[in-house]
Amino acid sequence: MRCLIAYLSYSGNTKEAAEIINDYLMADGAIVDVHRIGIDPPVDAAAYDMIFLGTFTWDMGETPDEVKDFILEVGYKPDHMAIFGTGETQFGGDDLFCLAVDKLVTFYGSRWPGLKIEQSPRGSQEQVVKNWLKGVLHDVKSLA
Repeated sequence: MRCLIAYLSYSGNTKEAAEIINDYLMADGAIVDVHRIGIDPPVDAAAYDMIFLGTFTWDMGETPDEVKDFILEVGYKPDHMAIFGTGETQFGGDDLFCLAVDKLVTFYGSRWPGLKIEQSPRGSQEQVVKNWLKGVLHDVKSLA
């Protein structure tokens, strides 16, 4: 399986989540390309069996402009998008926590629930990332 992990990270939290996802997928035998949104050149999304899109939530629940630009670059809505993101409940409480993840899950009609991480995925949340991946990959493999 060929996978793309595309992510935007300012603080490093979403990058850490992307790294955990990368390591897990590679250990599972996937071929993985990592795309840093806003830094790396555009990608051909159609070349991938699975795309993991990572973001943080910005400015009262908004999806960052760079992620919106990435969506426009892709040019269509792939049906194999799994969304992950980081956020902080201290800014906006539960109502705004990782709201960009929810918006992207809805936008893409993703069949998988979005992964939401409070700040850094280090510690106990690393297992949350792995459990989410285990579920996504189990579903992907059962659909193949």
